[in-house]
Amino acid sequence: MSYRNKTYVAFASENIHCYRLMEAWRESEHIDFNFYDAHDLFISRDSSQRDTIKKNLRERMKNAKQIVLLGTSECRKKGGDPYTFLGYEIELILEFNLPVIVANIGGSRKVENTFIPQPLINSDHYMVAVSFQPAIIKHALDKYTLEFSQGIKKGCQIYGDSVYKSLGI
Repeated sequence: MSYRNKTYVAFASENIHCYRLMEAWRESEHIDFNFYDAHDLFISRDSSQRDTIKKNLRERMKNAKQIVLLGTSECRKKGGDPYTFLGYEIELILEFNLPVIVANIGGSRKVENTFIPQPLINSDHYMVAVSFQPAIIKHALDKYTLEFSQGIKKGCQIYGDSVYKSLGI
């Protein structure tokens, strides 16, 4: 299912290597992981003006159906600063009420408040935190977004060890 919905991957610039790794997972014939990357829409050049980049980010986010947020301390810091592009992306996530999967870099399966930008925590936005591994991210893309649409839960949730075990991780 995850491959059908446009997925926006949000991250601090320091963590672009993790985004590139997700792209490599998608291209590998040995890893069952796929996503329709919203970054492929409305491309900005490095020389684009700030307003142009923000306009393109808005269009990408409008077209996205789900978000994977690469959770790190840099993500928390930049995502809480509305002047940064990540801070603007966090504002758009809340404005468009998009489902967020926090993929904890480093493998933690817990809710890592030191990785999640304060505006998301303050809003009590329903999110799910997972380890940065293709199988559990794919599982969350397939399952959590359906739960999100029901609008029942609040705050950041996790999957239990049994889910990880069923996925072989």
